[in-house]
Amino acid sequence: MPASTVDAIQAKRDANQLKLVMVFHWVWAGLMIIGIGMVFLHQKLMSMMLDNPEMWEQSKSGPPPEEFFAVFQYVYLAMGITLVLSALVNALSAYFIRTRRNRTLSVVVAGLNCLMFPFGTAFGVFAIIVLIRESVVDLYEAPEGS
Repeated sequence: MPASTVDAIQAKRDANQLKLVMVFHWVWAGLMIIGIGMVFLHQKLMSMMLDNPEMWEQSKSGPPPEEFFAVFQYVYLAMGITLVLSALVNALSAYFIRTRRNRTLSVVVAGLNCLMFPFGTAFGVFAIIVLIRESVVDLYEAPEGS
């Protein structure tokens, strides 16, 4: 096959895979937003359960101390902040992939997604493989409109 045909096939493959990575970033951001709702729901349910005096009637030791739930408030806050930041950087990365800018940010975000086992790991590895490919790097470095 002539080199121009091979280049055209690779360019089409790169474009399709970048589009897929972009969609995965949007989906991952959406899942993080759902996760924020789950953290909020869990916090409310735990609060209702621990504040319910009927639950502690049969217990010999009584309800746990106030500090017990206070520690959980910080855990919920940390989880919420982590999920919000993850949603934001994934959405930002998806936008940058669409506009072919800031490839390094997208690689870093993909690396951070690898920490969220198992789906984030699979998605992050795929995104890194696509984003570090030489032909994709060339797409990012090409002047706009070419």
